[in-house]
This record gives sequence, C-alpha cells and structure tokens, in this order.
Amino acid sequence: MLDTGGDSSLAERFRKGDPHALTEMYERFAAPMFATALNLLGDRELAADAVQLAFVQAWKAAGSFDAERELRPWLYAIVRRTAVDVYRRERRYTNTVPIDVLERETPVMSDTSMETAWNAWRVREALDSMSPEDRTVLYLAYFESLSQSEIAGCLAIPIGTVKSRTSRAHKRLASLLAPIFLTERKR
Repeated sequence: MLDTGGDSSLAERFRKGDPHALTEMYERFAAPMFATALNLLGDRELAADAVQLAFVQAWKAAGSFDAERELRPWLYAIVRRTAVDVYRRERRYTNTVPIDVLERETPVMSDTSMETAWNAWRVREALDSMSPEDRTVLYLAYFESLSQSEIAGCLAIPIGTVKSRTSRAHKRLASLLAPIFLTERKR
C-alpha cells in the first residue's frame, strides 16, 4: 500500500527521479519530518539541517526506493538517522577547545590520570575494532544515555534487534578487554 496521500504515482515518479515528485514530497512531509527532528535535537536550526540532509539522502537513494513501500516511514527513518548524524557532528564541534588554550594550559598528568587515559585509549581501540552495528548501540547507550527503546527509534530497528546487538556487543567488548585488564591485575 502506498502512502502518497491520494497520488498513487508519487512514489513511482520519485523512484524514477522526477524532481517534481521530490518537490511534492517536500511539501507533504517536510513539516512532520521537521517536528521529528526537532523532538530529537531540541534545536530548530539543527532540525532544519537534519531535514535538508534527509531529503538529499532520499533523493540520492531514489533509484533504489521500492515504490511498493510507504514513503512516510522510509522518510522518517532517514530523518531520524540524519538527526543523529547532525547531533554527533554538532557535539564534536562544540566540545573542541581552541589550540591556543591547550598551549597555555597544558596540565601535568599524575600517574593515576595517565593510567586512566591509557585505559580509555584501550577501550576506544577495542570499540573501534567492533562492527559498526555493535559499536553504534554501545555508543548510543553509554555516551548518549539512550534507553533501548530510544535506540530502536533512533536507528529505526526493532527493539529485539537492539537487545540482541547490545548483548552481542557487551560480550565482544568483554572478550576484547579481558586479556588486557586481567594481565594488569596479576601484576
């Protein structure tokens, strides 16, 4: 069943690359997509960026869109993913410190803080060696403090998939870190 709001050819025209179909989709779905992005991001400017990126991604994927699917859920899944990307991008830039500040205020690290930094680096290295799916659920759970249902909504996947990925990711991370930290305990 097509979710085209009365125009049964909208999805097919979009799939074929008709720019007028994209314009129609924007007019029909941009406002609710904006509301979704705003709900996730809490910032109107960032939400507008997410919607714009979502439509760019949708347009790039138009040729592979299955016209038998509904447009609305497909577009909402894209805007949720782009909202997460926008959030990550924004967070990365807002958490940076100007280089001149680092040069003026270089702290002296104690042995404890060096060990903490070293362990954090080892955890980061272990996370980087994991699959993107496993790494993403751990990142959203521990660094973004999202619940499993929020992760499911953010990634547009069933909650059961989130639970199985989280379990697999925890086991994988434990197996990667166990040899490192068990060796240190024996010292």
